[in-house]
Amino acid sequence: MVASSMSSPATPVRAAYEALAARGALTRDPAQLEAVAHFDRILADLRAARPKRLFGFREKPRPVRGLYLYGEVGRGKTMLMDLFFAGLPIKEKRRVHFHEFMDEVHRGVAAFRKTARGSNDNADPIEAVVRPMLKSGLRVLCLDEFHVHDITNAMLLDRLFDKLFAGGVVLVSTSNVVPDGLYKDGLNRQLFLPFIERLKRETEVVGLPSEQDYRRLKFAGQQVYVFGTGPQVAAEMDALWLRLTGGEEGAPGTIESIGREIPVPRIAMGAARFGFADLCDKPLGTRDFVRIAHSFDTLVLEDVPQMDRTRSDAAKRFILLIDSLYDRGVKLAASFAVPLEQLGKDDKTAFEFQRTVSRLTEMQSEEYLGKGLRDAPSEETA
Repeated sequence: MVASSMSSPATPVRAAYEALAARGALTRDPAQLEAVAHFDRILADLRAARPKRLFGFREKPRPVRGLYLYGEVGRGKTMLMDLFFAGLPIKEKRRVHFHEFMDEVHRGVAAFRKTARGSNDNADPIEAVVRPMLKSGLRVLCLDEFHVHDITNAMLLDRLFDKLFAGGVVLVSTSNVVPDGLYKDGLNRQLFLPFIERLKRETEVVGLPSEQDYRRLKFAGQQVYVFGTGPQVAAEMDALWLRLTGGEEGAPGTIESIGREIPVPRIAMGAARFGFADLCDKPLGTRDFVRIAHSFDTLVLEDVPQMDRTRSDAAKRFILLIDSLYDRGVKLAASFAVPLEQLGKDDKTAFEFQRTVSRLTEMQSEEYLGKGLRDAPSEETA
């Protein structure tokens, strides 16, 4: 059925975790360490399941049981998945937010149905969507924040993952709820139950019962907004960044959005650091900002200027950015050239800016900072 061996001499996820602990980026947590062992088990099983050539033919890779890691918000699930994904020594891997993945599936289904072949009553749009994934050689699919609340997703998940699992894809996912809690009280939930059983067969269900909410701990007692300009403000933002990342400087990266890449000047420990110009002076839109909001739990934004009529376009993008972060519950740390009430000096965006200032005020409150991420509209519905 599935290959499994918890013991392995090579434990790359454990090594990466211990390296972060040694640098002080995190505090060793027994519950997290137990979860780390399950991630390393998957790596060991993937190594053991590598296809070999026999008589000139390449064997089909052996099935590997995936992982469904659940726990309350702020316990480190996403961080552990990041370590696992970084340690995967294969190119045929993908990491994406669950709702973004499902949006892609729905777009693929809609596009297929518009084709001549898709108009056939016997055509299977799910197979048409899955085929390119399998053809690309996809081996490991990492889905963050697995949470089903939409009936359209609920009704196609079993068929979708039946084909993915049959094609040898290994699922690794994080969630705030146990599999039996997915789509709870949803319409026609009895039709969803076969997927829950399939999920439990194909993945190892593991809880992360850590008592500490590390996301809240990062912001405890912190002033997340800095006002003014100059070297002193820059130094305060550097110190705040290191506080939020556990001392990790981070490195540049990119995120994919609508078929293109958005540069991220610095990424570390679930946080991203941008300058105002990186996001609001570039031709970005709502879907881009929603994509960013789904990629990070914390965003550090620097050098937000006062926005008068000469900056109308930037002001509109800033409004969209804050809306996307707020709807998702992303934590914001930022430096502003002027106090919040003086930010918007453009009569074209004055009304919208009132809401933005209200949201910015709430986003620095202890209540907002203490809450977890929310199921905000995805890029497909934004």
